[in-house]
Amino acid sequence: MDGGERVQATGLYKTDIEFNLLDNELCRSLAVFPGYNKDSFIRAAWTRRSRGEAAKRPNRKSWSQRTDMYMRPFLLDVFFSKRFIHAKVMHRGTSKVISVASTNSKDLRYSLTSLVDNDACRVIGNLIAERCKDADVFAMSFEPKKNERIEGRLGIVLDTIRENGIMFV
Repeated sequence: MDGGERVQATGLYKTDIEFNLLDNELCRSLAVFPGYNKDSFIRAAWTRRSRGEAAKRPNRKSWSQRTDMYMRPFLLDVFFSKRFIHAKVMHRGTSKVISVASTNSKDLRYSLTSLVDNDACRVIGNLIAERCKDADVFAMSFEPKKNERIEGRLGIVLDTIRENGIMFV
């Protein structure tokens, strides 16, 4: 027999199975397992689980991901729109907002000349720092978004908060 011939095995569990002689030993052993798809059998052997069994913990987070919200509980979120600046500090475990400052608020909207310039960023930083101290929060974390640089208006807000005695962890 050359390697390209096909052999037909009959009479095994009342089914007919064909397999190629070029296949490896695992595929040759499929003659004793009628009704199995060769690809799924190999995939199950690779994952070391049966074909129908799901993964044990498909979406389990790592230890650092699970404990990060308790090690650094307070998170600063700063948003710049075309017209306003919004900043808030949240507790990551309970999702409660600790302090909020926005140039859209009534007390700041009419007192500032521009609601998006560098002076407005400094005012927002001062307000966030003051309100965090009132709530006994002296350390927080800031996670920049993807492709977000800590410079310009964002850098001014963060530097102002840092200058007012709040640590970034």
